[in-house]
Amino acid sequence: MTHSPYSGLPTRAFWRGGVAGASPFPPDIYRPKFPVTKDTRVFTAGSCFAQHVGAAMKRAGINVIDAEPARRGLPPETAKRFGYGVYSARFGNLYTVKQFRQLVEEMAGAAPALPVWEKDGRFWDAQRPGVEPHGLTSPEIVTEMRAQHLAALAGALKQADVIVFTLGLTEAWEHTETGTIYPTAPGTIAGTYDPATFHFANYGVADIIEDFSALEEALSAINPNLKWVLTVSPVPLAATASGQHVLPATIRSKSVLRVVCDMLADSSENIDYFPSYELVTTPAHPNGTFASDLRSVRPEIVDTIMATFLAAHGLRDAPKAEAAGAGAGAADTDDTAICEDILLDAFAPRPEP
Repeated sequence: MTHSPYSGLPTRAFWRGGVAGASPFPPDIYRPKFPVTKDTRVFTAGSCFAQHVGAAMKRAGINVIDAEPARRGLPPETAKRFGYGVYSARFGNLYTVKQFRQLVEEMAGAAPALPVWEKDGRFWDAQRPGVEPHGLTSPEIVTEMRAQHLAALAGALKQADVIVFTLGLTEAWEHTETGTIYPTAPGTIAGTYDPATFHFANYGVADIIEDFSALEEALSAINPNLKWVLTVSPVPLAATASGQHVLPATIRSKSVLRVVCDMLADSSENIDYFPSYELVTTPAHPNGTFASDLRSVRPEIVDTIMATFLAAHGLRDAPKAEAAGAGAGAADTDDTAICEDILLDAFAPRPEP
């Protein structure tokens, strides 16, 4: 009998048995490089899907850092709408690695271009416009609150053991002269779009690796023992300015981010990858994983994805095969993520009656 290098490999190595005929949430899909315990000080950041990750960790009793808590008595939904408790500091969604890099560089003294945006006599922090839905009364208040935020952020990053970071997008808008990146296109929430001032960017693998290397180096100067758990958001693009149809633009974006995660995880024992993207997109699901908008991941799917992560770290029992189909855990999962990019849907042409 001819010996093959595939002889004797476990079931997880084969599509038949590993995917076909298996649970959509196989318990051995994720093998952590390092432990995350309830005592681990976790810093959460990333795209809007990352909000689910942080919320599930909090419910599991993990020590998720909250450097800018809401004031006592503020209703939870109001607090969330103003960016409190969504991530480990009140920076809003960090859709790209470059955005995270720029935030840490600003914390060290670098100043972004056009930091304040205006609309109808109100003023927004251009780097986190979603955390003040109605804007503020003056540019000076924006600047003051920004300084307080950066101080809180520095404290959070210094005490963190692990950063859980969800990579969401490769597309972004930049200030052409300086390269300053913004989480939303100018003119979407506030500010004014001027093609002579801003340009569209779509980052490739090399760009993102470069940004992550600079980010990691900057953070190691203040916290040399940091570890990372990377994930890729399964949420499709709400819109693209690339000129492509939004479907291949989405696949391009997610493919680039997935390659980046593999390259980074292969390069360091301090960087782990959790396959939340794969757990949503696997064809093993008997039913669809998205809500009717085909973007929002159904809450019971999110819950079971996070149960898979927690079980791998010994913090919860492994999810049963039928759990996602039965809607297990949906009742205690807040599926309303705050995503600025969904505002782009307002610019979509409407079908004629």
